[in-house]
Amino acid sequence: MRTLKFTAIIEGDEEGYYAYVPELKGCQTQGDTVEEALANLREAADLYLETLSPEELDAMASGPKTVLSTSLEFSHA
Repeated sequence: MRTLKFTAIIEGDEEGYYAYVPELKGCQTQGDTVEEALANLREAADLYLETLSPEELDAMASGPKTVLSTSLEFSHA
């Protein structure tokens, strides 16, 4: 059994929380709370990983994709 580490992004708004894993294209979910969104994301990522070939899993085990986060500041009239 191997351990893989991915980035979890969770965004909240008035309707709940949206969560996704940037390294796993299309792996996304939602929830009413942060905890629910994260639990749903774990399940979605697990199901996603089950669809990958051994070669694809090996490639992911070699290291995570770089995910950067920053903020942008705008002046708007």
